[in-house]
Amino acid sequence: MMPSGPSRRRLRNRLMLAFAGFTLLVAAVFALYVVLFVYAVEDQLFETMLDREVAAQQAYHEEHGDWTTPRDGFMSIATTASALPDGIADVLREEPRRREFAGAEGRHYHVRMLPSRDAGEPAAWLVAEVSSLLVVRPMRAQIVQLLVWSGVAMVAFALLLGGWLARRTTAPLSRLADAVGDATPERLPPGFAAGFPDDEVGVVARRLDDLIARVRDFVEREREFTRDASHELRTPLTVIRTATERLGMEAGLSDAARRHLDHIAQSSRQLEQTVALLLSLAREQASPESETRTPVLPLLERVIVEQSPLLEHKPVEVRVDVATHVFTTLPATVLNILLSNLVGNAFAHTCAGHIVIDMQDSALRIANPGGDVRDVDFEPFVKSGDSSGFGLGLSIVQRLCERHGIALRIDSAAGRTIARLTLPAG
Repeated sequence: MMPSGPSRRRLRNRLMLAFAGFTLLVAAVFALYVVLFVYAVEDQLFETMLDREVAAQQAYHEEHGDWTTPRDGFMSIATTASALPDGIADVLREEPRRREFAGAEGRHYHVRMLPSRDAGEPAAWLVAEVSSLLVVRPMRAQIVQLLVWSGVAMVAFALLLGGWLARRTTAPLSRLADAVGDATPERLPPGFAAGFPDDEVGVVARRLDDLIARVRDFVEREREFTRDASHELRTPLTVIRTATERLGMEAGLSDAARRHLDHIAQSSRQLEQTVALLLSLAREQASPESETRTPVLPLLERVIVEQSPLLEHKPVEVRVDVATHVFTTLPATVLNILLSNLVGNAFAHTCAGHIVIDMQDSALRIANPGGDVRDVDFEPFVKSGDSSGFGLGLSIVQRLCERHGIALRIDSAAGRTIARLTLPAG
């Protein structure tokens, strides 16, 4: 079961951060516009005063041919460029259209050129030293501080609002997660969607409720199937085993008939174990056999004999190099199914050559001439043209290996296929 608490908290935190980030962005944009506005208003005020004075100076110059003293005391007339204060003339040579200048010791200037009617007469400049009239710049620190604290307050309010809204939004999701978080195939919450509102979460809850109902029906059908299959398969197997035992006690049987009868009895017992194992695998339960030390070589030899019909009329030689003292903790039924499928697969796909079965460290290797093994070959009902089965062998092998923690590796190189089955040492 996945923990739902951290996921809900992450969703809640993302909502709160989204609110806070949006509020911070709006506050930053608002602060930028406020600063631009106050600076623009202050500059526009000076520009309006300069425009008025420029008009008055031009009217006076047209009437008297000279410039007069400006009406505002912070303005003055510079008739030559050298008379401009604080190196303004040097800046004007590089930027002739510039109107605002910063001077030394905190002085600040607005400058406008006064054109003359006489083209040969040098122009004059109207200079306004406005440092004593500045309002925004002396208050810049207080304005920035006010904007910063206002932004902090708005972000805090956005976090509170986002937290409240996030709790309201995630509460139904939390209840939904709690309702289905502990669900198992044996214990599914029926009809839990009735307590959810008619919104998006309610739609998801109702869809999950319908899905859980279908899963419950499926689990019940699977349970009934495995129960019936267990009974219907074990009953004829028991009859076969009992019949072979009774037939084996009769006198007059030839040695060949008795060998065939023993083979039938042995196959019947193996099939009973296989049925029990596959049914437990379908129910996702542990193997019914206890953990014992299983010898590998006798079981391998029996599997080779059982799968030998696949090599009839083929020029194939099988070499086995497995020591008698090799044991594994795998149940015999599990090992038998694994070896039967892997050895049978090697026999079926070999037309000629040598098949080598040996041990390398704790891995049982089955090497045979053959083509590449694809990932899709492990899927159910996928088989090659050489296979006469239903394409379930490798799929069962993979499931058994995953169930018992067995490492299975199948490689193809130099025209040979090598299956490595790492067996738990016994």
